[in-house]
Amino acid sequence: MMKSLYLDPQKCTGCLQCEMACAYEHTGAFNPAQSRIKIFNFEHEGRMVPYTCTQCAEAWCLLACPVEAITMDAATGAKVVHDGTCVGCKVCTIACPFGTVNYVAETGKVQKCDLCGGDPECVKACPTGAITYVDADWTGLDRMRAWAGRANSAVL
Repeated sequence: MMKSLYLDPQKCTGCLQCEMACAYEHTGAFNPAQSRIKIFNFEHEGRMVPYTCTQCAEAWCLLACPVEAITMDAATGAKVVHDGTCVGCKVCTIACPFGTVNYVAETGKVQKCDLCGGDPECVKACPTGAITYVDADWTGLDRMRAWAGRANSAVL
C-alpha cells in the first residue's frame, strides 16, 4: 500500500516546525529556507497552509528530466532527485504543476520532498496533526491528480 502526506490546512498554526524538521533532516541546519515543505501564509484570511510534493503517479518532473536524475523509490513511491545526476537545468520545476520542485542556487540543483525514506520528519514534528502520513487512497490524491491532468491538457 502506497502512502502519501495528507495536509490539513484547518489544523496548521504556521509554527514552521515541519519546515525546521525537514531542513534539519536534509541539510543538518534549522533553516526553513532549505525545507522541502513550505507553509504558505494567507495573511488576509489569517490562515496558514502547508504544501509540498504530492508524489504524482505520473510524475511530470520525472518524465521531463532530460538526464533521468529523478527516479521513483519503489518502497515509498517518492520521486527522488539524485544530486549526482542532476545538472540543474530546471526543466522539472517547469513541468511540476504544483510548484513543489525547487531550484537551489547554492547547490545548482533541484530539491523536492522524498518522504524521508518513508518516515517523514515533517509528520513527526507537526504538533497539531496538520501533516499526516496516510494511505494514498484516503488523501484525495486521485482528485488532485485528475485536476492536474486537466490543467496540463489545457496548456498543451
